[in-house]
Amino acid sequence: MRIVVEASRDHGTEIPRTLCLNVNRIEVVEVLDQWYGPDYRYCKVKDADDALYILRLDERRSEWHLTMFASARAQTSQRNHAAAAQSQ
Repeated sequence: MRIVVEASRDHGTEIPRTLCLNVNRIEVVEVLDQWYGPDYRYCKVKDADDALYILRLDERRSEWHLTMFASARAQTSQRNHAAAAQSQ
């Protein structure tokens, strides 16, 4: 999914600060991880509600794409399910 990302530059690298998904504006509170490929870069970011997003920047086209989203509730549910499976 193509999205609008407002970014700032930190040592020459674009760092996502806000995401615009449809009519929702989401503030990035933390960049958790980044990794690189030949013509792209991925950023794993978190918003104020602890939701996680993985964003892909096509550096040749300067286009951002949303590749993954996990709400805080979904993450908690997944952790609880994994813990219950381990205790059985």
